[in-house]
Amino acid sequence: MATSEFELHPTRLSTTDAAGKRIFIFPADVDGRFRRIRTRVHFGLILFFLVLPWITIDGKQALLLDVVQRRFEIFGLSLRAHNVPLLFLVLAAAAFALFGITTIYGRIWCGWACPQTVFIDGVFRRIERWVEGSALERRRLEKEPWNREKIRKRSIKWTLYGLASFVVTHSFFAYFVGTDRLYEMMTHSPTENATSFIFMLALNAVVLFDFVWFREQFCTIVCPYGRFQSVLMDKGSLVVTYDVNRGEPRATPQAKQLSKLHGSSLGDCVNCYRCVQVCPTGIDIRRGLQMECVACTSCIDACDAVMAKTGKDPGLIKYSSRAKGDSKRWRFNSRAVIYLAMSFTSLCALAGTLARMEPVSVQLLKAKGEPYSTAQVGGEAVIVNHLKIEVSNQSGANTLMDVDLKDSSSGAELIIARRPVAIANGELQHVDMFVRFPRRLLSSGLAKQGLVFRFENEATSEVKTLEREASLVGPF
Repeated sequence: MATSEFELHPTRLSTTDAAGKRIFIFPADVDGRFRRIRTRVHFGLILFFLVLPWITIDGKQALLLDVVQRRFEIFGLSLRAHNVPLLFLVLAAAAFALFGITTIYGRIWCGWACPQTVFIDGVFRRIERWVEGSALERRRLEKEPWNREKIRKRSIKWTLYGLASFVVTHSFFAYFVGTDRLYEMMTHSPTENATSFIFMLALNAVVLFDFVWFREQFCTIVCPYGRFQSVLMDKGSLVVTYDVNRGEPRATPQAKQLSKLHGSSLGDCVNCYRCVQVCPTGIDIRRGLQMECVACTSCIDACDAVMAKTGKDPGLIKYSSRAKGDSKRWRFNSRAVIYLAMSFTSLCALAGTLARMEPVSVQLLKAKGEPYSTAQVGGEAVIVNHLKIEVSNQSGANTLMDVDLKDSSSGAELIIARRPVAIANGELQHVDMFVRFPRRLLSSGLAKQGLVFRFENEATSEVKTLEREASLVGPF
């Protein structure tokens, strides 16, 4: 039997009614030691997320994930199309590190560092409070019919929402197209970049939908992290917990009546529902650890404030492990050690691969179209193969590339439109090349031709060479 309007239904999400319709949450404001720390953390992360794409390291964007151009810059690490497998090591190191942290500290990522939480809590809910007031005032405004005051507040709120979404969307887009390209598109007519402009409008709509309306439902319905957290966590993981032994029985009317009849004492929980009112995902932490809990610690600050007012010790709701002999210190956990060791191993493998990686790499590719063509030169039948050279320059300086046949006595001839080819530092170029050879090479065992690539560093005039082998094809 419900004793308060904040009492949650025992068998369904608090964000849905009996018909499955969305119930919008208006979490109450809270102040406390965790709230103050999270405010500083969120402010720093907002600056980090928004400013990061505009930071350069050695003249390159600090973090760039240009999938279209197959160009990736990760804090000074430059990867190109042929280096894409290395991204697996980068992602594996990050994933295993997150798994290890989750095993130790629970869902600290969700409540403290996830962009979903950071921007909703640090930007969009602040806009709501500035414009519409406290949670009680926002709930009352939601129920009111449309009048002049409601229209005025909603207009101001959605204007600020639009501006915030504009900044977030463009900063997010810069991670995938580069800040130079983004600035160029912003300073030109949308018709010149119609596809990107339409994509930006769609992305802006998605950001508004997620941060303004969908909110906690993304965490409880869409995000897979909450689904497999139970696999990563155990009783030794630090989580937000309610001390049942200390809090029960709660100070409900029924419990008060029984305590008078039997002379028993009540628990410290006064059943004020303050922990429910401040929860951004709308759960009751007193029902135990739940998938919807993002470990934001709002309930801890709210409960500590109530305990202070009632003259009781803080910590009825606290950040601790569920292990026996409750301790806030992490105990040895072999799974956490394994996850962190795998993360470290992935980083070592990445470092070892990068150490062996050539400053200038060359890939020989078959060009699109027919694999060969035939012609007559001086009365002799010759075959022409069209090849494409993919050159990635990660040497730290501009480079000049020249290429020639290793053995010119075979009768094959190399044709390139421009020699040498200038390749800027960090650039990935595709160079067309033709190999013309007499038909007799196909039957003489010389169909594989060695190619010698010569690279000259423009800054130091240092010359390095690479050899590759090209397989020639022609008619039987």
